[in-house]
Amino acid sequence: MKQSKAIVVLVTASSQEEAQKIADLLLEKRKAACVNIVPKADSKFWWEGKLDSVQESLLIIKTKASVLPEVIKLVKQAHSYTVPEVIALPIIGGNEDYLKWLDEEIRTTLENSHPGA
Repeated sequence: MKQSKAIVVLVTASSQEEAQKIADLLLEKRKAACVNIVPKADSKFWWEGKLDSVQESLLIIKTKASVLPEVIKLVKQAHSYTVPEVIALPIIGGNEDYLKWLDEEIRTTLENSHPGA
């Protein structure tokens, strides 16, 4: 099995609606092949010197490492948080057919500049 260039990006959102908005944006811009939304994730964290907790939606974004900077930029533009969580994890292997499909669905900036892209 060859090393994959695919990554999983985790993003938490303040609501199901915000999660849908971010997912739709990433998919429309072809910066993600698939986005899973897990509603009602209980999050506990330190923020501004105190312990906090909220209920959020979790986005599990399947994409390529080469478009991560664009994913981060789009998430930050669409997100309501001052410091949104955007964490990328490598995919070290998996179903080769799925990984090939994922790779084919993502468009890089260079590819987007071609007519008909």
